[in-house]
Amino acid sequence: MTSITQLRCEYRPNPLGIDITTPRFSWQMQSDRQGACQTAYRILAASDPDRLRAGNADLWDSGKIESDQSLHIPYAGKNLGSRQRVHWQVTGWDETGQASDSDPAWFEVGLLQRSDWQGEWIGAVLTGGPRTTIPAPFLRKSFQLEGEVKMARLYVTALGLYECSINGQPVGNNVLAPGWTDYHKRVQYQVYDITHLLGEGENIIGAILGDGWAVGYVAWHPRQQYFDRPCLLAQVEMTLTDGRMIRVVTDRTWKHQFGPLLENDLLMGEAYDARLELPGWNAPGFDDKGWLGVELFADPGMALVATNGPTMRRMNELKPISNPVDKSDVQTKRFIFDLGQNMVGRVRFRGSAPAGTTVTLRFAEVLNPDGTLYTANLRTARATDYYTFKGEAEETWEPKFTFHGFRYVELVGYPGPVTCDTITGIVLHSEMTPTGHFECSEPLLNQLQSNIVWGQKGNFVDIPTDCPQRDERLGWTGDIQVFARTAAFNFDVAGFMTRWTQDVADAQNEEGSIPPVVPSVESSFMSDGGPAWSDAVIICPWTIYLCYGDRRILENNYGVMSKFMQFIIEASPGYIRCAPEYEGWPGFGDWLSINANTPRDLIGTAFLAYDANLMAQIAAVLGKPEDATRYQSLFAEVKRAFAARYLKGSQVPIASAPPSEVRQRMDRADAISRGNLKAVDYGPVTSEVFNTDLFTPTQTAYVLALHFDLLPEELQPLAAAELVADIERRGMHLSTGFVGAPYLPHVLSDNGRLDIAYALLNQKTWPSWLYPVTQGATTIWERWDGWTEENGFQDPNMNSFNHYAYGSIGAWLYNTVAGIEIDPAQPGYKRIILRPQPGGGLTYACGSLKTLYGELISRWTIEKDTFDWTVVIPPNTTATVYLPVQTECKILMNGQAVGGSVHEIRAGEYHFVVALTGG
Repeated sequence: MTSITQLRCEYRPNPLGIDITTPRFSWQMQSDRQGACQTAYRILAASDPDRLRAGNADLWDSGKIESDQSLHIPYAGKNLGSRQRVHWQVTGWDETGQASDSDPAWFEVGLLQRSDWQGEWIGAVLTGGPRTTIPAPFLRKSFQLEGEVKMARLYVTALGLYECSINGQPVGNNVLAPGWTDYHKRVQYQVYDITHLLGEGENIIGAILGDGWAVGYVAWHPRQQYFDRPCLLAQVEMTLTDGRMIRVVTDRTWKHQFGPLLENDLLMGEAYDARLELPGWNAPGFDDKGWLGVELFADPGMALVATNGPTMRRMNELKPISNPVDKSDVQTKRFIFDLGQNMVGRVRFRGSAPAGTTVTLRFAEVLNPDGTLYTANLRTARATDYYTFKGEAEETWEPKFTFHGFRYVELVGYPGPVTCDTITGIVLHSEMTPTGHFECSEPLLNQLQSNIVWGQKGNFVDIPTDCPQRDERLGWTGDIQVFARTAAFNFDVAGFMTRWTQDVADAQNEEGSIPPVVPSVESSFMSDGGPAWSDAVIICPWTIYLCYGDRRILENNYGVMSKFMQFIIEASPGYIRCAPEYEGWPGFGDWLSINANTPRDLIGTAFLAYDANLMAQIAAVLGKPEDATRYQSLFAEVKRAFAARYLKGSQVPIASAPPSEVRQRMDRADAISRGNLKAVDYGPVTSEVFNTDLFTPTQTAYVLALHFDLLPEELQPLAAAELVADIERRGMHLSTGFVGAPYLPHVLSDNGRLDIAYALLNQKTWPSWLYPVTQGATTIWERWDGWTEENGFQDPNMNSFNHYAYGSIGAWLYNTVAGIEIDPAQPGYKRIILRPQPGGGLTYACGSLKTLYGELISRWTIEKDTFDWTVVIPPNTTATVYLPVQTECKILMNGQAVGGSVHEIRAGEYHFVVALTGG
């Protein structure tokens, strides 16, 4: 039996309020039949569900299309307008000729034109300063309805954050809306169906405004990086059953007042005085005569855009794993709760106390040796919440406009009994569907995978951030560039990353450079992020294309990528990027490497070559053969320049030093990267690959040269051998930082040293992936040596315990241990490569991935010299499977003897049994 399910429009089921006028449709074919595939489809789109049921596709009838494509089919019907809802349905034909109809789905267009917005920006009369805040404004508007509501929508956004209600009921589940963008260029709006919340007579729309990214502290900078106070723009549109249309918008008729939310900030925390609550303020019948009028503000002029990606939500809750620890003294009651997991979000507090009693909530990722909170690494982020009781029975409170990164919670000043029910952790992150699962026979590796997943949850907070706890929390381009592939295994990040690429485009300057953090914070950094950071502009869209088969992300960003390429080419005389004499920012180097200094210009030149290679492939995908040829030639030129400068026998003239200002910035970055790491001399190094007169070869140098195909074929085995020698010289430890670590295991396994890749994976002393796991870590650390037995904590100026960059090892767990890989010629897992490479003493591994076609599974065991492998291939896809055998072996596929180690298979479940000891 075949069915058509999982209808999606722009990656979402039934999206409300998109502004993509040529949206794309995707669906899945479901069938247990082996070899099931789609041979044709038909899409019907209608203006109402009755027409669709009757087969009257008044907007679009694609006709029967002979095709196996079921992803990203663009709408090709009548032009769409603001507020328009489109109902659609798919008929799919399978290989037997059977036709199956899907259930209907829909999408609704938001407000496409600025003129659709009739309201004005409103806010409070007060404003804070660079270091001072104001209480959160409470805004309300009363309006009358005479008649039954047929349909109603709330279109709303803010400069800052908002929480809206209708007649006292929340309008939706979003938190920290409208999210973070460069507010000078664009701000997102959200759309809510509020039909069920309205009634005849008086109705109230209420809104509380928070400072958020637009007004509050951003990183280590003062407040008001974008605007001086939070503002609201809202529009309620209601259609009554008699056909009348009523609109209520933000204007001078609204009122505002200040209430219990005395201060709020994403970094600093929140203070709430329940004695100042305004009971019934957002419900009918409330007396607002004492409320103040609102201020009107001129239109700031940025674009108002729909939210086409996921929003922030409360995703789950955590309870303490043990009784709170009493750390009270003679003066203060103090308890510490352990939630068992380093998480991102806030807490719900429950308790009773006399009116005026104030409790303090503080947060930390780890504890000091004496059991107190380790907060030195928060730097200037206060990360503290205050709650003042009103004195009425049991009170429950959860902050609205802040979040923290923490495992441990300290409760200070609470006079009542403290139990595990006093505190509940509320996990916040962008709403992403979990797609991947990896497990194996080694518990430490399973915990590592859990740490990777939780690190992603905690740093996919509307944008991909570096850390969630200290005064930073920025969208570092280098971090997401190395992690994007792993991210796409763990969760469906297509919508999340597609939206972020627009932020990258907004951050590009006129010369074409990309800053190191996106959204860009003008006063934070230089305009060019440098090698491995700014290159995210190319690497991330390419990664999303591979993982989801999304050609449009390449189309939409091709101009941005081309402009960036022109910038780095012009800044790279002789195709050497960031040469020592370069007057611009040469980059952060191999950030947080361990006693291994890879030249910045080597990194820069390697990434210039890599960018050129990717651009050649991107141009080919987009049907731009002349561009593809040009970028292929550029790659060859950069490869020659790389060889002439860095390989053995090269004659490189001594370059002049960089300008003193650049040198000082480089020295500061290097000092931060080292922290309190003690230098170790590993003795003289010889190389048959690199010019040791120019630099001491590092693991990252070998890794980049091999992974980016920068070496002549005859040098590749030598480079792999010298890489292994360096690892062995360090006692089977890596030395790579952010730049080299993501590629290191792939380079080893691709160059015949799977044994060394597994040895590094299983290494339990630092620096290694498992060392933090052995120390009880529940997320990925920023530094290999965030804490060690020898030195304790690293430099608190930069010592996050929730940083996903080194979690990039997750991609190797999926595509090498489990063996799940993409065929670039048919991306999005339309054609699948399955090639598990067992090793490292593992006797079992399983990787599963919910692709856009369905669930893909690779599960293997080794027992008594028998390799037992089960694979499940989703309908409408094919796969090439590679059995991990080197010699002739007895092979059974679904109980039948087969020959050869490579097999082409179609959709279905397959069971391979291989006798590893021979035939």
